[in-house]
This record gives sequence, C-alpha cells and structure tokens, in this order.
Amino acid sequence: MSNNDIHGQALSRVLIALMKGIVYRDDDEAIWQALLNLQARVRDYVATLGLELLLDEAEGYSWLRTRPTSEGEAELPRLVTKRQLSFSVSLLLALLRRKLAESDASGGDVRLILSRDEIIEMIRVFLPTSTNEARIVDQVDTHLNKIVELGFARRLRGQENLIEVRRILKAYVDAQWLADLERQMSVSRALAKGNVQGEQT
Repeated sequence: MSNNDIHGQALSRVLIALMKGIVYRDDDEAIWQALLNLQARVRDYVATLGLELLLDEAEGYSWLRTRPTSEGEAELPRLVTKRQLSFSVSLLLALLRRKLAESDASGGDVRLILSRDEIIEMIRVFLPTSTNEARIVDQVDTHLNKIVELGFARRLRGQENLIEVRRILKAYVDAQWLADLERQMSVSRALAKGNVQGEQT
C-alpha cells in the first residue's frame, strides 16, 4: 500500500470521526494523532462543506461547526444540525460548566468527576421544595443521558453513578451563553419561590 493510500485512509477515518461528533484525544489516540498530522487537509476539506474545524490541542478535543458566512456570501444548507436544548438541560450544562471553572480555579484534578447525588444537589435549589424526590432523580438521569449523548460528559465504566464532565464544555458554554441562561434562571428561581409561598398560604 502506497503512502498516498495510507494518508487517504487516515484522512477518511478522521473526517468520519468528526462528522459523527466530538473527537477526544483520550478516546482514540490514533485518530487524534492523525487529526493533528492532517489538520491542514481536514480544514480544506470541511471548508468545501461550509464547515470549520475547531481544535484545542491543549485540552485534547476537536469538533466541527458551521462556518459563519461572509457579507454577500450565499449561505449553504446546514450539515451540522443546530441542537435546541431544553431549559433543564441548559441549566444543568451551566451548573456543570461552573463546577469545571471552580475545579480549575482551585488547582484540582484536570478531570472533573461528580456523583449523581452531587449533581442532584446542584440542581435541587432551582426546583420547588415540594418536588417529589423520585421525580428529581428520574429527571436528572434523563438530562444526564442527553448530556452524555451530546458528548459533554461520560459515565465511568463500571461506575454508572459517576459522571466525568468533558472539558469541551468550556468552549461550548461561553460568557454570552451563561448570561442568557442566568436571566432564565432568575425567572425560574422567582417562580419556584412563588410556588412555595403559594403552598404555605
């Protein structure tokens, strides 16, 4: 097999991995190394599809997003689907992002691993005090499954109650995203307080 064939296969594997979702260095070292070696070719290829490659070598993750169109440029059909997240999933992402920032600021472990109980406690403050405990657990599990599916977290093998928060969340949840959600959270807290007061009267 010629070098061109080998490089062609490597490029194909990298592109397929990126089209399927986020590529993590920790998940497949061979794909990650091939991505670094073929980065220029990957960028050129995905650009023809209206996409751009985002790569954080220090943190060890990479993904594709729709390339912003220039003024006067015709917009191509979207290849990467824009996901509409529920408020609850967005809230949990923001809380996990905050935990990640706190962990980084404290100089703790590079990996942020939380138990399901810790995550339930994080989100409980935003729920009415009358919310059924079993319902909270079910909801958190549903939201966590969605977050894992999106690639922002993963369950530890053999320890399903432990969740590792993936560091790409830092890139996805930026300051503007958090500011928009904070406004929604303020409304949510006010409604939750209103429910409690209404039940006490």
